Amino acid sequence: MSKMANILSFSPAKSPMSGTMGAVYSRAPALLLPLIGLLMFLAIWNGVAKSIDTSLGQFPGPAQVWEQAGSLITEHSAQRDKADAFYTRQEERNAARVAQDPTYEPKIREFTGSPTFFDQIWTSLYTVMVGFLIASVIAVPVGILCGLSKSAYAAINPLIQLFKPVSPLAWLPLVTMVVSALYVSDDPMFSKSFVTSALTVSLCCLWPTLINTAVGVSAIDKDLLNVSKVLRLTPMSHLTKIILPSSIPMIFTGLRLSLGIGWMVLIAAEMLAQNPGLGKFVWDEFQNGSSESLARIMVAVLTIGAIGFILDRIMLSVQRAVSWDKTSVLR
Repeated sequence: MSKMANILSFSPAKSPMSGTMGAVYSRAPALLLPLIGLLMFLAIWNGVAKSIDTSLGQFPGPAQVWEQAGSLITEHSAQRDKADAFYTRQEERNAARVAQDPTYEPKIREFTGSPTFFDQIWTSLYTVMVGFLIASVIAVPVGILCGLSKSAYAAINPLIQLFKPVSPLAWLPLVTMVVSALYVSDDPMFSKSFVTSALTVSLCCLWPTLINTAVGVSAIDKDLLNVSKVLRLTPMSHLTKIILPSSIPMIFTGLRLSLGIGWMVLIAAEMLAQNPGLGKFVWDEFQNGSSESLARIMVAVLTIGAIGFILDRIMLSVQRAVSWDKTSVLR
């Protein structure tokens, strides 16, 4: 009887291949659904584009946008080749001049070619990160102060509610005039356009981080605060061991919102002020008015969206790395 029970209870061992296939099947929906959504979007876009005629011609479909993306890559490579040739010729001339006159001090002139699409991307990324870091350095400490002190919150909250709804387009003229008046130098470290864009981004993405940090700190479990009192932690230990770990989810929620807002604000500021970056690229193509301009603008629009998505995923990865609760679901 026991032998029959052993035979009935026998189950073959799972092979590594079956485990791998099971993992693939379990992940299939997560991989297929985004792909299906993307293909549906491309199909709808292609169908709708054929029925839209603008003053610059037919609205570009995916094929035209892909073609212009390749053209922008080609133009970037050609511009880099021109820059390399420019510096090579300059070095050869300087070497020949030094050979004739050892006292001659060579001068290296910068390549003055127009910035390419990828140069504009780098400019926008650099600007938004500087503006975001400035805002974060201010917002997180002030938010912690507001969360810990009701008096501080009561004093600062009216300012938050007053400036939070202000559009970046309203800040931009004021920031431009202030920077022009105060940032005066014969040899500036940064261009005025960069400083103007970065400060505008900072002013607009300050508030989500500040508000979420204050809410996160004020919502800390009272038991944790009592433990800190019982252990008689120093103010710095209380901050690093109780306050920050408990409020990290809300702080990072504010940081992710601020980074997304900052990226949107920057593109608008670059378009309005004609500062270097992706926003200026879009405006220049719009003003250009060629038959290829719409497709190039769509390349820029898709690039702006892709970069915003990547920045958000990076912030999410950082949040997962520093969060103490590794089991929490973060999206």
